[in-house]
Amino acid sequence: MRVVHERCAGLDVHKSSVVACALLAEGKQLRTFGTLTWQLEQLAEWLHSLDVQVVAMESSGVYWKPVFNILEVAGFELLVVNARHIKAVPGRKTDVKDAEWLADLLRHGLLKPSFIPSREERELRELTRYRRTLIEERARQVQRLQKVLEGANIKLEDVISNVVGLNGRRFLSALVAGEYDPEAVAATANYGLQRKRELLAQALHGTLGSHQRFLLDQLLSHIDFLEQRITALDREVKQRSHPFEAAIAHLDQIPGVGTRAAEEILAEIGIDMSRFPSHRHLASWAKVCPGNNESPASDAPATPARAIAGCAPSWSNAPGAPPAKRTATSRPNTIGWPPGGAGNAPCSLSATACLPSSTTCCATEFSTKTLAPTTSTNVTAPSSPARPSAAWSASATVSPSAKEPPRVNFSG
Repeated sequence: MRVVHERCAGLDVHKSSVVACALLAEGKQLRTFGTLTWQLEQLAEWLHSLDVQVVAMESSGVYWKPVFNILEVAGFELLVVNARHIKAVPGRKTDVKDAEWLADLLRHGLLKPSFIPSREERELRELTRYRRTLIEERARQVQRLQKVLEGANIKLEDVISNVVGLNGRRFLSALVAGEYDPEAVAATANYGLQRKRELLAQALHGTLGSHQRFLLDQLLSHIDFLEQRITALDREVKQRSHPFEAAIAHLDQIPGVGTRAAEEILAEIGIDMSRFPSHRHLASWAKVCPGNNESPASDAPATPARAIAGCAPSWSNAPGAPPAKRTATSRPNTIGWPPGGAGNAPCSLSATACLPSSTTCCATEFSTKTLAPTTSTNVTAPSSPARPSAAWSASATVSPSAKEPPRVNFSG
């Protein structure tokens, strides 16, 4: 086969060791290194001494990241590849053989690298993903608080929309304090809730025990702590995304996309769209479109893998997005989305609407298409009983059987 890289190396990365195989014109060299910083620096020096310029490694969990960071600073051309795409022969798998197999595939140009953003984008991505985790944790704590109120037969969420809002916090503080008069507490509501004063008093009348007051106090403290951490992360993300204010402003113009969602989209895909040949490649990389998994013997659902963190909540769970239709051959990605959210809602995302004109983008097809879950075509849906037309008689006779499913016979 044609040799693309004369001098290259393949790395089999583990938690505590890295097996390196360097393929050179004069032969092959193998060495094993540790994963401490000074040991990875020795790996970089060894590769430099062999005049290796291109290095490939598997994307094994998070263990590839420290190796990638050290070699990136050393100036190597790095390829992080999906382990599923480079499976070797079963039964002949060792660390050394894996490194040799990676180096051999790299030498002949048979590896397809994964998309790895720049260091600045990776740092921003870690911040936005952690902020998303805290936001989801806050939502879970609010749900636990509502569960405690429901257990005490306090129907506060039936009267006000936000239990932890301004009015809700005032009511909850009175509940935690101890003895209270429901009518007196309801009278502290602001002007907008005064017309529901009687209903509020009825909703606040319950059987709140001492242990439930303790739980409410702990949950409110935890929610306050999470809100402080989220605010601190907002400031840090805003400071780091200052160079991309123009792109965030363009993304913010999309209906249903706010500032946080725009920052998450920017952190996930960056501003250079030339790395994606078309809008379909972008949707496939973000795992927001279904795949094809059908055969004559089975009808497996075309459910995509878990969406990239930050993409699903930002693009397809945006408030105000129109609902998508479900078909027999297309199922929108709902994995990882909060239950009850608009997880089936596609959000239109075009390059012209998102990014400034100075940004390098791909073909014009990307600016005219939308990033919505695609549907499979030319696939016959599973057969179902035909619905009788209006001219047919409305009466139908069902003949049940112990061994066969019921049959419906429509009389013409």
